Amino acid sequence: MHVFLTGASGYIGSAVLRALIAHDHTVTAVLRSDEKAARAEEAGATAVVGDLTDLALVARLAEQADAVVHTASAEDVDPDFIATVLTALEGTAKPFVHTGGIFTFGASGAITVASPVAPPALTAWRAANEARVRTSAVRTTVVAPGIVYGHGAGIPTMFVPASDTPTPVRLVGDGTQRWTTVHVDDLAELYVLAVERADQDGYLVAASGHNPTVRELAQAGVERHPGSDGHNGSTASVVSESADESRARLGTDFADALLLDQAATGAYARSLGWQPSRPTLVEELRNGYRAD
Repeated sequence: MHVFLTGASGYIGSAVLRALIAHDHTVTAVLRSDEKAARAEEAGATAVVGDLTDLALVARLAEQADAVVHTASAEDVDPDFIATVLTALEGTAKPFVHTGGIFTFGASGAITVASPVAPPALTAWRAANEARVRTSAVRTTVVAPGIVYGHGAGIPTMFVPASDTPTPVRLVGDGTQRWTTVHVDDLAELYVLAVERADQDGYLVAASGHNPTVRELAQAGVERHPGSDGHNGSTASVVSESADESRARLGTDFADALLLDQAATGAYARSLGWQPSRPTLVEELRNGYRAD
């Protein structure tokens, strides 16, 4: 299948590119620079240097492809991009896989595809875009990832102490809230599944079923920190803070999203054949969460 992919140079998109190629799909990716295009071509894509605000380009690539996967979701991009893709795919059986996010569901200890929507300010903009995707006549699937980790990147890097001069690892709030999590490579496999299923209004919560507390993550992050004598053994500490202190440090909207208590199993995605198999985030942090 020929897939038009956005965000191929990003954290999620680059993993999706690798997974699509591994499953024998061909990929055309739009990148914003020659450097990024070269990296995508090294990974196996046909790269086009351009911008997603170039709607004529978006329409042409969507019409030429057998499927569209949008991982470069952004507030200033999505309204026009979505409208253009839906128009290009209307009347065809071509799937459109759009990226959502777990924050959409607000604080919930049992998030499923049927859970009510209660997004924080950080991601409130997603609601109207997802509604437009889901109510269209096109074969659409929204993938809503949990906190994405893997390869020493993403939000969890906040729990890795500096290697040279250990400083306290600060929690977000008191650290009792749970985070849903998913390894970026497992997430990429779910995007491939969504492309190949070509659902009509599908919705997939991408969650490994591992829902650690923020305190568990921070403690795992300091466990393997090398001490000043060169031996393993934490010299860093875990420090809690008030919600207001987290807001002052991280910004109100970002902190409020990270303060949400969320848990999910990803049961529906698993029922379709998705099999997340990578190490948990706690395991990766304990093993030294470094970029590979």
